[in-house]
Amino acid sequence: MASSGHAKLCENSSRKFDDLTERIYRDPVHNIIRLRTNTDEGELMMRLIDTPEFQRLRRIKQLGLGLYTYQGAEHSRFTHSLGAFHLMTRVLDRLSERYTIAAAAHTAARAAALLHDVGHGSFSHVMEKVLGFHHESWTVKVVLSDDTEIGQLLAAYAPDLARDVAAIIEGRFQPAALGQLVSSQLDVDRMDYLLRDSLMTGAKYGIYDLEWIINALAIDEEGDRIYVAARGLFAVEEYLQARYYMFRQVYFHRTLRSAEAVLRSILRRALQLLEAGKSVWYAPGTAFEKVLRRNSLSLAEHLEMDDSDVIFHVKQWQRSADPILSDLSSRFVRRRLFKAIDLDMPVAERAEFLSRARECVARAGFDPDYYFIEDRASDVPYYNYYTAEGAEPKSRIYLEDGYSSPQIREISEVSDVVRGLQRGYELHRVCFPSDVKEEVYALYHSIAPESRPLAGTQAFSGD
Repeated sequence: MASSGHAKLCENSSRKFDDLTERIYRDPVHNIIRLRTNTDEGELMMRLIDTPEFQRLRRIKQLGLGLYTYQGAEHSRFTHSLGAFHLMTRVLDRLSERYTIAAAAHTAARAAALLHDVGHGSFSHVMEKVLGFHHESWTVKVVLSDDTEIGQLLAAYAPDLARDVAAIIEGRFQPAALGQLVSSQLDVDRMDYLLRDSLMTGAKYGIYDLEWIINALAIDEEGDRIYVAARGLFAVEEYLQARYYMFRQVYFHRTLRSAEAVLRSILRRALQLLEAGKSVWYAPGTAFEKVLRRNSLSLAEHLEMDDSDVIFHVKQWQRSADPILSDLSSRFVRRRLFKAIDLDMPVAERAEFLSRARECVARAGFDPDYYFIEDRASDVPYYNYYTAEGAEPKSRIYLEDGYSSPQIREISEVSDVVRGLQRGYELHRVCFPSDVKEEVYALYHSIAPESRPLAGTQAFSGD
């Protein structure tokens, strides 16, 4: 994020230091992010940050509804994008000591790291599931467009730069090794968000030895891929363990997922009412109206929206004439979220439980289509565990095995720790109103009396 009001560290000022002009950002994770602006490339990066498309990311939270569980999780995609850019700069500086990196590729990699999230929409992971779009396609449109300031700056800098940035984001760039630093299983995006989400939530599970990973990164020029030197094995194991536990304790947290379930139900109800020809209030003439009417958005309209548009409408829907939309919106605004049960029972018993639990919800006067929500780990496409099985080669992590006659191998072939992390974790839970928790809890124990939560977990969510 930008620094405080101290003149020498103000985001919108620059200063001379050893004849280098630079802009400085104070950041909670990396402390000082230094952007040198005395080169053409540095000036480009500064101007990209100042575009309205990039500044919009200040109004989109990195963890979406994470603040409903972790009150400190107020950080934005702006701060994360700056962090990813900072790490890319550091990694490229380190790699440039040993390898020749073309100037055009260097610029494209830094720009891609900076811009990789500019296509994100309001509460994008929730909205994408309801509306069926992917933020990456919007990011590419922003980069390639002649109508965005980002697209204009990239085109003015070099004729092929926008195309190269888009190729990196889509995983098509050559050399592939540089593209992997933006999008792979060991990239600057994940490196930053693990540390940032861990710090801002207060959960300590995402901490790992960033410095040693940067020190150990290398390029397999023959295979055109990034790998980790043998000395970095333990640091990467720690990184993958950090990812695993951040999934378990943060990204899959019951309350966070419950809040997302309520918001999805609100949006689905509003869409269903409009499709049925019923009245739903919306701000007329806005991009959000087109979203509710399932009309295609132009790029400018997509970029018009941020988290505040969704929150504003949900607040108004508390007064809706439709009792379902009104009730769900009130629950969301007042944080009266659904309860949740992890289905820690044999698979054969789950169908009966799900059917009878839906009946409990319906008998209590709640429409189960909106008040009984199944939640699975597969519903979180953007956060995933590391697995080599079935993954494309570019998505695997490679490690130098041995010192005297080293070979480059996929990390799970070398590490018992990583093999253990690939055994998988199945999340299957249901969310429902707290009004019927006693009935659903009793049903759970009557169907699966022998079932107990796994050690160290709770089957039933609390607050």
